[in-house]
Amino acid sequence: MGKYGKIAQLQEMLSSGEISCTELTKKYLSVIGKENGALNAYINVTADAALKTAAEVDKDIAAGKELAPLEGIPMALKDNISTKGMETTCCSKILGGYVPIYDATVWSVLKNQKAVLLGKTNMDEFAMGSSCETSCHGGAKNPHNLKRVAGGSSGGAASAVSGNLAAYALGSDTGGSIRQPASFCGAVGFKPTYGTVSRYGLIAYASSFDQIGPIASSVEDAARVYDVISVYDKMDSTSSGQKEPVLPALENDIRGKKIGIVKEYFDGVRSDVKEALLKAADVFHSLGAETVEFSMPSIHYSLPVYYILACAEASSNLGRYDGIRYGYQTEHYTSRNEMICKTRSEGFGAEVKRRILLGTYVLSSGYYDAYYKKAQDLRGAIVQAFDGAFSKCDVILAPTVPMTAFPENYAAKDPVETYQTDICTVPVNIAGLPAVSVPCGFGSDGMPVGMQILGPKFSESTVLNFANMYESAARETSFKDTGMGVSL
Repeated sequence: MGKYGKIAQLQEMLSSGEISCTELTKKYLSVIGKENGALNAYINVTADAALKTAAEVDKDIAAGKELAPLEGIPMALKDNISTKGMETTCCSKILGGYVPIYDATVWSVLKNQKAVLLGKTNMDEFAMGSSCETSCHGGAKNPHNLKRVAGGSSGGAASAVSGNLAAYALGSDTGGSIRQPASFCGAVGFKPTYGTVSRYGLIAYASSFDQIGPIASSVEDAARVYDVISVYDKMDSTSSGQKEPVLPALENDIRGKKIGIVKEYFDGVRSDVKEALLKAADVFHSLGAETVEFSMPSIHYSLPVYYILACAEASSNLGRYDGIRYGYQTEHYTSRNEMICKTRSEGFGAEVKRRILLGTYVLSSGYYDAYYKKAQDLRGAIVQAFDGAFSKCDVILAPTVPMTAFPENYAAKDPVETYQTDICTVPVNIAGLPAVSVPCGFGSDGMPVGMQILGPKFSESTVLNFANMYESAARETSFKDTGMGVSL
């Protein structure tokens, strides 16, 4: 362990006295001050809180205390993860000025370990988007090319990690929102099994799909963060916690293991992305793994199933934003109904309104059976298809996104075409499976390509072990320093 793990390296520097936690935090804050203007990764920098925690960590080190697994490590949170006393807005006008009175469970766990929170990161409004550009603050930029998007919806988190403005970050993944920006930015993005990480305090988009997970600069770091945050939580009725720690399993031999190559995952994938994936498969062959090719026709139904069900849940979850209880309220109105209508019309952005309207439509009388019920039936068929697939292989290898990061304003020109970029990520959320996106080279445009490794429920150890073995074998050709951020 520790060859590529930034967290382990930083903690070694802290424990040895090579650098104090206050000095380390000031380095990160200084770089954020210089470079965040170009990246727009952070929308709220919490310098005072970060330095206060850093001082507490320095006291622990001076007292000879052993550091907790993530103690003293500068990190970031996506702006839909509730932080007591700190504004949490989902990058939406309608939640402007909202300050939670409680912490999300994941942040409570990290805060108890004295993780150093540098700030809240940019995101697509209410996590709805694939470019981060639906944010009311404007989109986060890609550290590899500032004219390309960082991806969505956790674009700010991926931009901050890839640009070395945070050691790691927590994002949320509803249909690919951790893995897609990680792929675009050349980072590692891990979406755990549904239920292993508590959703308590995560502001909901689609409750049966949402899952919190880490974005990091290595598989080891993602595993280390996951082991800390994957605790059972009675405040979340869907919580299960992890089955076993994943960090100890990261260097298990994969010789003789089977990797599934599903034909449908490669339909419509750009040729240079496909080429990078095939080279990655060759690396796995060199490590002794076997590939098995087969078909999963039900994958083609994933996009309509996801957008019908996720938008239906969103229309319900976002009904609470009415201007009465918290957040934005319109200035001029003559009745309560007019106030609610104008508040929602003015407070929500175009993409959020589009998804609320679609969700309300599919749930309405006369259309429920034709759309929502049928989509739920197909969701069951997709779950069964994955069960069948994993009887043939240990993990599945797939593209994370069919392309590399697209240019700014691409998503605004054709929202439906942008939805197609989710084709490889949404099946995992539909079935509640774990999946990790790992950089696997670069496209013809020089931008990072992400490879997705997915497994059956609660197979985090297997999925991350495959990813770590690949990373160890191919690190030099798959990762590229952006030349930004903190250098130590």
